Amino acid sequence: MKIVITDLDHADQNMERDVFAKAGMEFDLLECKTEDDLINQIKGYNIALNQYAPFTKRVFDALPDLKQIIRYGVGVNNVDLAAAKEAGVQVCNVPDYGMHEVSDHAIALSLSVIRKVPKMDKAVHAGVWDFTVASPIRRFSETTVGVVGLGRIGRLYAKKMHDLGFNIVGYDKFYTPNAADGSDFIKAGTLDDVITQADIFALFCPVTDENYHMIDEAAISRMKDGVYMVNTARGGLIDEDALAVALKSGKVAGAALDTTEIEPLPESSPLRALENCQLTPHMAWYSEDAALELKRKVAEEAVRFAKGESINWGLVQL
Repeated sequence: MKIVITDLDHADQNMERDVFAKAGMEFDLLECKTEDDLINQIKGYNIALNQYAPFTKRVFDALPDLKQIIRYGVGVNNVDLAAAKEAGVQVCNVPDYGMHEVSDHAIALSLSVIRKVPKMDKAVHAGVWDFTVASPIRRFSETTVGVVGLGRIGRLYAKKMHDLGFNIVGYDKFYTPNAADGSDFIKAGTLDDVITQADIFALFCPVTDENYHMIDEAAISRMKDGVYMVNTARGGLIDEDALAVALKSGKVAGAALDTTEIEPLPESSPLRALENCQLTPHMAWYSEDAALELKRKVAEEAVRFAKGESINWGLVQL
C-alpha cells in the first residue's frame, strides 16, 4: 500500500521512518492544507497519516484509492466520519497517548488559577509583597472539583485531584464511576449537578452538535459565584464571549484555557486582555516522551492496517 503523511508540523519524521523501515515500507511527506491540496496531491495513496488537512465528502469522492486515515492525536474534527464510512475509509486516532500530560497540564492550570500564582508573581515582580492581593483562597479539602467527561484523561485528572485532597463530582452520560477501576471516589451526578456544585469546573469531553457551547451564559449563571473554569478539551465547549463577561464581573473568578474555539486565539478575543484568564497554546498533550509515543503509534497503526492485521483504534464501522 502507498503511504503518505498529508501534513505535519513536527521537527522531523525519524520515528515514523524507523517504524516503516522495520516493516519494509516507505512513505511520502506532503504539505497539504486544503481540500484542493488533498485532491490534487494524494491521488493513488491508500493510507494517509494526517494532522490538520481537512478530509471532507468532496475529498473522499475524489480519492477512491484511499482506504485508511490515521490522525495524529485524539480528536478527529477535521475528518468527516460519515463521509469516510460512506466511502469505505477506516479512520483511526490515538486516544491513549499523552494521557498523563493532559491530565497533569489540567492540574497545573487548576492549581495555578486557584492559588493565583501568575497574579502573585506579577505583584512581587512589581514590588508588592502582600499575600492579601490573592485573597480569597480556599483549602483544597474544602473545594469541589466538577469534572465533565470521565474518559481516560478525565478520570486520571479526577484521581490526581482527589489525591491532592479535593472533593470530586463528575458527569459523563457514557460512564458510571465504580470500584472496579478505582473511580468510586467520584460523586456521580447530572451535568447540572456539576455545574451548580463545582468550585473548579473542568472539561474533558469532545465537541459535538449536542454540547457545542454547553457552557454559555445560562450555564454560567447557574454556577457558584467565584467559580474557576479549566479547559484542556476543546474550545467549542465554551461560549468565550459569555466567559469573558463573567470573568470581568467576577462571576467566574478565573479561567485557565489550553484550547480555544479559534486557534491561534485571535487578537480580537476579549480573553486576551483579562488578567484572570490564563492561556496556553493547545500544549497540554506535549512532552518529548508523548510526542514520540504519538508518532510511533500512528505509524504502527498504519503498518497493522497495511498488513491486514487488527487495528487498535478504528472509528468507523465498515
